[in-house]
Amino acid sequence: MTESQQHFWQGEWIDDAEADRRLDRLDELVQPALAQRLSPLVVVSACALLAELLSDVDSPVRGELAARLRRTGVSEAEVERTFADLVEAMGRESLERKLTRELGGTDPGRLARADFRAEVFEAWVPVGVLAHVAPGNAPAAGAMSVVEGLLAGNVNVVKTSGEDPLFTHHLLAALADQDPTGRIARRLVVLRFSSARTDWLARMCAPADAVAAWGGEEALAGVAEHVRPGCRLVDWGPKLSFAYLTADSWSQDEQLRGVAEDICRLDQQACSSPQVIYLDTESPEDLFAFSERFARVLAATVVEPGEPGAAERAEITSTVLLARLEEHLGLTRVHAAPDGSWHVLADTRPALRASPLYRTVWVKPLPRKDIVRVLRPMRRYLQTVGIGASRPDLAELTRAVLTAGAQRVTALGGMLGSYDGEPHDGVYALQRYSRRVDVQLDERFAEDASLDDLLAAEQLPAPRVPITPKDRFEQLQRGSDRAEVFFRSGGSSGAPKLSAFSWDDYHEHMRFGAEGLLAAGLRPGADRTMNLFFGGQLYGGFTSFFSVLETMGAVQLPMAAHEDHAAVAKSIVDNRVNTLLGMPNYLLRVFAEGAEPLRAYRGVRKVFFGGEQMPRRQRDWLREEFGVEVIRSAAYGSADAGPLGYQCPHCPERVHHLFTGIQTLEILDVAEDRPVAVGQTGRLVFTAHTRRGQRLDRYEIGDLGRWVDGACGCGRRSPRFELLGRFGDVFRSGTYFLNYRRFTSIAEDALDYSGAVQVVLEGSHDGETLRVRLERGKVDPDAATEALLAGYPDLNAAVTQDRTLALRVEPTEPEAFDRTPGSGKLLAVIDNR
Repeated sequence: MTESQQHFWQGEWIDDAEADRRLDRLDELVQPALAQRLSPLVVVSACALLAELLSDVDSPVRGELAARLRRTGVSEAEVERTFADLVEAMGRESLERKLTRELGGTDPGRLARADFRAEVFEAWVPVGVLAHVAPGNAPAAGAMSVVEGLLAGNVNVVKTSGEDPLFTHHLLAALADQDPTGRIARRLVVLRFSSARTDWLARMCAPADAVAAWGGEEALAGVAEHVRPGCRLVDWGPKLSFAYLTADSWSQDEQLRGVAEDICRLDQQACSSPQVIYLDTESPEDLFAFSERFARVLAATVVEPGEPGAAERAEITSTVLLARLEEHLGLTRVHAAPDGSWHVLADTRPALRASPLYRTVWVKPLPRKDIVRVLRPMRRYLQTVGIGASRPDLAELTRAVLTAGAQRVTALGGMLGSYDGEPHDGVYALQRYSRRVDVQLDERFAEDASLDDLLAAEQLPAPRVPITPKDRFEQLQRGSDRAEVFFRSGGSSGAPKLSAFSWDDYHEHMRFGAEGLLAAGLRPGADRTMNLFFGGQLYGGFTSFFSVLETMGAVQLPMAAHEDHAAVAKSIVDNRVNTLLGMPNYLLRVFAEGAEPLRAYRGVRKVFFGGEQMPRRQRDWLREEFGVEVIRSAAYGSADAGPLGYQCPHCPERVHHLFTGIQTLEILDVAEDRPVAVGQTGRLVFTAHTRRGQRLDRYEIGDLGRWVDGACGCGRRSPRFELLGRFGDVFRSGTYFLNYRRFTSIAEDALDYSGAVQVVLEGSHDGETLRVRLERGKVDPDAATEALLAGYPDLNAAVTQDRTLALRVEPTEPEAFDRTPGSGKLLAVIDNR
């Protein structure tokens, strides 16, 4: 950029003349950006990357921004404080918590079901074009307002003052640089001009759907003149704050230091800075004694005071002079620094009065019985009250000042502090920058949890970090202070481990699990479900589906996987259960041992399974013998990664839609970290969009799969992928790479076999042996050997041509198959070489 290019327009630096030309076409130029939805998770990711740069004192981005602040006379302490505030506010967890608190979730723009039992969809959507008239006295305020506008999905047009050092411009340009999608840049227009250029202000506000403005009443009135009918004016000022101290509090030096620090920070430029100190007294003697004592504390607190401008200095001088004159009437008493860096003005009259700022504070009496009477007339201006009092008094005084109209109550010393998701001036900013919409449809959408799945297929980009293999999962748990819920894996692909989630993670994932189960065919308003997933050591499945069914509002019998299978079958019949959820091997035992009552009942219509695949012949058996109509995956997921995919009625057995709302999936080459072409087999690598308990960026789940091309019959455009087994299912034997899934499919298709299949590899000086275990009595070993050699050319070549491998089919009792001790899952491939 050149010196004349003082405006940042949708990613481009332009000069005054070009900005003037474009302002007439503002609405036209920003419409393409509005047509593309901006996920708040893109904004969160970009803010998190920028926060890292701002926290690094050696970062060129921080250096450039700090230099621009110093040019306007901002003290070094305030520069550091500004960056600290920005880093905290733009951190990933801060923004995720803000989104959740203010809009109910990290992706509130999804048109999702408000109630799983009704075809009603709700979302928070952007107002559209959001204009910001940024304050000149708080360097970060305008930029953070824009961040809030971006989180809500708006196109943001910003006015900074004519004296602005382009801090806001460069900060937002740096934010746009962190977004690989380019959508943030297309939603930013940052202009620098004087308020005297009312024609620019009018053209900037003309296409706006909402205008956010800071300033005094006169400034806000000037902005309001340009706000057209129907446009929302978001008024962020002016506000007035004060401290309130009881007798047992105003005698404590610690409390007085807290008030003094609140006064000195930002030189009272913030709306939450105290301009008045009220004492719970009617005594002038108490008032004057306190003011003298507090003056000493304030004098000791002032460090690097900011310099007021000429107008502000004149206001301070006239206010102090009038107070000195009223000393002769016994109404006031003035304490001031010799250099004028601070003033304490004691006034016996309780009426609330603004101070001229720059460490000038009124001290007034206000007995608690008069709080509402005195302050309520000023309620539209009240913002923050810092209270110093005992615990019982604090509760009483809090209720009194809130009744009078205050918006915030804090402890002394914390009046300028904040927390993630805190309301601002009594409202949530994100809600003021959004619209709540609803869509009411019919039974054609009975299986749809979100209308957005029918519109868009794109995923969020994966982060630029190395891939984490499954055996290094524990490294992902380092440094998290939000690990609140832990799930134990079953150890089917290694040693059991604990996976950490925050409660927000858990509830968010269960919401998506519910959406997937709805798509799979469960009807919460009609189905009576029994949760038969395992509890005990493998508690994740049972607990998760308990919460999924709770989220859906479904009827649930949370029985868990009881050892008495016949008793479970009787309970199914007695309680008129029509839908079962559980692990395939357990569900099949329930049907086998409870065959007589379940065959007579024929009331189980739906079976949703998880944890492993259910062979085709076993599905056919359930349909033919027991009248089961729907047999489908309840979800594809894991204890470490959470829900990953879901099935719809049009998905073949191993095909799932991706949960694009919470996961990004990469399918990478087996040997190299590069994407495979559609249809090719690769490693599944997942990134969880929000995982507060532990980050899960580019995590290699341990499964193989391929992208499924083409449109799905259900109409959803979310990507589909087919599961092709685990890494361990592909093994090298006899110089060939063999896949366990080929053994199971040949057994099912060629031998009409339904049962467990296990491959055991052994080696000796004579060569390698591949043993295929099949359930005794269900298939002839010789016929099985012949079918495997005929159906698997690579296996045939290794056995009969190269003679590097011996094949043995072993009839095996069901209980003799090797399984994982935690989950009871069948071990597909056992390598004893």
